Amino acid sequence: MHTTNPYNGKLVKEYKLHTAEEVSDKIHKAHQAFETWRTVGYNQRADLLKKLAEVLTTRKTELAHLMAEEMGKPITAGSAEIEKCAKVCIYYAEHGAEFLKDEIVTTDASNSYITFQPLGVVLAVMPWNFPFWQTFRFLGPGLMAGNVALLKHASNVPGCALIIEELLKQAGFPEHVFQTLLISSDSVESIIANPLVKAVTLTGSTEAGMKVAGQAASLIKKAVLELGGSDPYIIFEDADLELAASKCAESRLINSGQSCIAAKRFIVLEEVAAQFIALFKDKMASQHPGDPMQPDTTMGPMAKVALRDELHQQVVKCIEMGAKCILGGTVEPGEHAFYPPTILTGVTKGMPAYDEELFGPVASVIVVKDEDEAICVANDSSFGLGSALFTTDLNRANRIASMQIEAGCCFINDYVRSSPDLPFGGIKQSGYGRELGVYGIKEFVNIKSVYVA
Repeated sequence: MHTTNPYNGKLVKEYKLHTAEEVSDKIHKAHQAFETWRTVGYNQRADLLKKLAEVLTTRKTELAHLMAEEMGKPITAGSAEIEKCAKVCIYYAEHGAEFLKDEIVTTDASNSYITFQPLGVVLAVMPWNFPFWQTFRFLGPGLMAGNVALLKHASNVPGCALIIEELLKQAGFPEHVFQTLLISSDSVESIIANPLVKAVTLTGSTEAGMKVAGQAASLIKKAVLELGGSDPYIIFEDADLELAASKCAESRLINSGQSCIAAKRFIVLEEVAAQFIALFKDKMASQHPGDPMQPDTTMGPMAKVALRDELHQQVVKCIEMGAKCILGGTVEPGEHAFYPPTILTGVTKGMPAYDEELFGPVASVIVVKDEDEAICVANDSSFGLGSALFTTDLNRANRIASMQIEAGCCFINDYVRSSPDLPFGGIKQSGYGRELGVYGIKEFVNIKSVYVA
């Protein structure tokens, strides 16, 4: 396993994979750690999470540089990601005990209640695009609930994966409650099959989710999946177009467009389409791409040259099928993995920009005649992760958001983002289960009814 800097194409570091024997030993140590960790009180767990938040904050510059080096995230964005990780630790330290307290239920018994008990060893299969946040949004609630974790991280961010284990040790967590596994994707199935591993959580592609879900289901093990997305953003005729263009561009270009919940399909009512597209193009073109180590860089390279090339092929195919590229759409020579902010108009069903997830800084603009068509196009997708509406009519917005959009969340007059206090996840091929909020911490617990006659 090795890492390559996507900004300059240079080798960063090589790593030795863990052997099957080492992995087996780590699983057994995780189980042993669970038997002790599950008995630790909520107050002590909370104190350790708060200490972990302090460690993250203290080391955020170092961690941001590591992300920039391994997957190309600008250091300003990397610092913000680490701050968000600290925030989720604090959130569950402050609210976890309340979320998991016994719930009294009135029945014909003398006493009956529901209690929440941890499951044990949970395998986390995580992606490279937010190498710390994706892990910590599982890890914060998971540890607070009394579970322990094994992390199989993406192959291009092993440095990030290993340093997370170091951070927990520095914060004072007991040994082996969190361990990183340096393994190939082919090894995941055998870990899920291990009887000491009780559940699995995966953030990644729909294809990876299908494979892991099938493996877990065959063994009757719990799984939570946060998969791909092709989030629709509807711009209605009464929208604040300046606000909409700004928010849409910001969302589309977060992490160089490499985010499951980045805005991807922009569905615009025809009466404001020309004005919105002009504003949107200006916002998309105003980025400052460059060295992710520099603080004035607003957009770094994509994580890998291969991913950049795959995205470009999707763009080329759309143009060949009749779409018009009004911004970007070219690949500059060099060893770097840059792809420019790109806008495709005239996107129709059957094109990759309509049917597939474009995991990079490419926006698909679809013009529609009215509200009904906008909702139809928004839902005409195999994905259902995030969505957003831009309109000044909040009654209309709430009606559509709550009742008509097929997605795990819908933001009104803002772009989609995950937050510790809101449950996060998708429907359809964007996955199932929820992370974060009160619902997230209850995904990997035994919800047990106790009845006293």
